[in-house]
Formats: sequence, C-alpha cells, structure tokens
Amino acid sequence: MNPQQEFDVVVVGGGLVGASLALALERQGRSVALLEGLARQSDQLLSGWDARIYAISPANREFLQSLDAWPDMSRIGTVARMGVRGDRGGRLAFAADEIGAPALAWIAENRWMLAALWAQIRQSQIEVFEGCAPQALVTDASNSRLTLADGRVLRAALVIGADGANSWVRQQTGLSAAVKPYGQSGVVANFSCERAHGDCARQWFLGDSVLAWLPLPGNCISIVWSTFNPQRLTALNARQLAETVAQAGNFELGELTTLTEAVAFPLRLIQPSAVVSERVALVGDAAHTVHPLAGQGVNLGFQDAAVLAALLLGERDIGVWSLLTRYQRRRRESVISMQWACDGLFNVFHQQQLPGLARLRNSGLSLVNRFGPLKRQFARHAIGC
Repeated sequence: MNPQQEFDVVVVGGGLVGASLALALERQGRSVALLEGLARQSDQLLSGWDARIYAISPANREFLQSLDAWPDMSRIGTVARMGVRGDRGGRLAFAADEIGAPALAWIAENRWMLAALWAQIRQSQIEVFEGCAPQALVTDASNSRLTLADGRVLRAALVIGADGANSWVRQQTGLSAAVKPYGQSGVVANFSCERAHGDCARQWFLGDSVLAWLPLPGNCISIVWSTFNPQRLTALNARQLAETVAQAGNFELGELTTLTEAVAFPLRLIQPSAVVSERVALVGDAAHTVHPLAGQGVNLGFQDAAVLAALLLGERDIGVWSLLTRYQRRRRESVISMQWACDGLFNVFHQQQLPGLARLRNSGLSLVNRFGPLKRQFARHAIGC
C-alpha cells in the first residue's frame, strides 16, 4: 500500500509564481506541499548574472513584500522612464512621475527573485518535494490525489498547476489550449554600458523585430530581442553581439560589453479553454502566456497568485467549485485584455503588406505622446494599473 500524506493544497511547480502562491497560502495557516523538479539552493541561485529578467510592477512588488520575499535592491534595476520608437519615426515617452508612481517597474533577474522566495520557503512550514516527478492526478468532488513517481500519494483539497507553459497538470485535467506560435524567439543577454542608462527602459519596433533595453543596477542593461532569426544573434561571439545590439539601439548608451551569452526561447500565445477543473486551478504560464513586448507575463502570473490567495482566505474548503470559478472570472478580463493588446501590437508592427500601415502605426505612437490623458492611461496600462 502506497504511503499517503494529506495537505490543504499541493502546488506543482516551484518557479516564481508557484513559490509565491505556496508562501501566500502557508501564511494563511494552510498545510502546503510544494512539488519541484529541481533543487533550489539559494547560494547557487545567487551566483553569476541571469539573463532571464522580469519587469515587476508596483502592485506585484507589494505582493512580494507582503511575503517578505522582495529581493535585496543591490541587483534590482529601476524603470523611472520609458522611451518607445517606431520603425518610421514614431515616438512615445512616459515617466513614473506623470502618473504619481514610484516607478514604472523594477527589473529583476529570475534567479535573484527565486533566491528571495526560496529563502522564505526554507524557513516556512511548507513541505517541499524536490526532484520528484508527478505521475498521476485523480480528482473527485471531495479531494484530489497526486501520485509521485516513487509511489507516494499526496491528497489535498486543491492542486495548483504552476508548472509552466507545457503544464503537466493542465494535460492531466484534459483542459485544451489554443497555441499560436509567433515564429519568433526572444533572445536575452546582459551588457555593461559606456554611458549611464538613466533608469530608462528603451524599446524599438524595428519592422521585423522588437528590441528592448532594460536598466539593471549600475551601468548595465538586459535586452530582450524578439526576432524571427534568433540564430543570427546566438551565433555571434561576445564582441560581435555587443556591437550588433549597440548599433540596433543607435549607440544611445555608447559601446556595450557582453556580460552573458545570448540565449533564445520560442514565443507562443497560449490560451487554455479554462484555467480551473475539478479540484484544480492553473496559474502563471500554465494558465496563459503573452508576447514579451509589454513585459507583463510574470506580472499576470503574480496577480494570479495574489487573487487566488485572497479568494481562499478564510475558506474551509479551498477546492470547492464555486471558489475556483470565481477565480477564473476575476482573472479572465485582465489576462485576455493583455493577451489581445500584446497580440495586436505584434500584428500591427510586423505587418509589412498593407499600404500606409507603417505610417499609421508610427503616427499613432506620436499622437499618444502628444495627448497627455491618453499617454497617462498608456503608462498605467504599461505597469498593470
């Protein structure tokens, strides 16, 4: 007979969103199991630069601070201003002080945030199952049972899938997902700069690609270059890569020096038919993905965690269907509007066939820049307000 352990909730996936949700539920006094395929050692997470970075909104900084899991600021960049350039002269610039915000966003490395979250997890009552693969998931009206590869069974009122875009949990529930490959990859790398970035994020729509420079502490930036030809960048040596990136940004920060090699990851729009099933809820990339041009992917995931945790607060049965459907309704509008906005921008700025569209999209950027109320609304949308 397989040994069985009982919990209020089992979270599958110990990345940023899963770890934050596990902490939030544990702080409510829940018994929480966290299933993670990798060993998360804080000292390893803090070593070296991580080219995978995120722009964290003010609301999500507050969420992480409420968990005592906001990282040390020594490796956090601040976005006080943002400049956007179109491919035919269009310009848009906005700043945090225009909307009364302390910052538009904070730029943080994936590993740096993970280290802060996992330091809190190690001090918590969360039971961590590391290096354990899930094998089977069975649910009924009263509970869920997750079987691990080693035969152990975890029984809980609720299973949360925080296991990424290729979610095993989503597959087990039979929830279908519409997947739209963009044909692009996001190429990421970090650089030191000759000139100070001034806490300004810079973005260029280049016609066939989108390039973003995001400020890191000191004289450093991280880039995300969404391109149909990632091999052109990943094949370059460090010097060539720095020259290519600097030239694409018109040498606005002078010469660049490569700190991390270029890494590419494919870009897809994923829209599941639903994000809840019997005794199961999906969060983060398991529930949705967006094009990174607005930098809102992880922000949507953190808000999944914050909203779900708030809904479950004080509830006796946290896996009851009415609660799960309420979570799905509350997140649907925010997620769909962000997906549509990012997908629309992608289509508008990569459409080269329609006559006059290039002039129209660049005129639109410049028009927003000149119209104060619209620009302020654009800035609020950019930070998830």
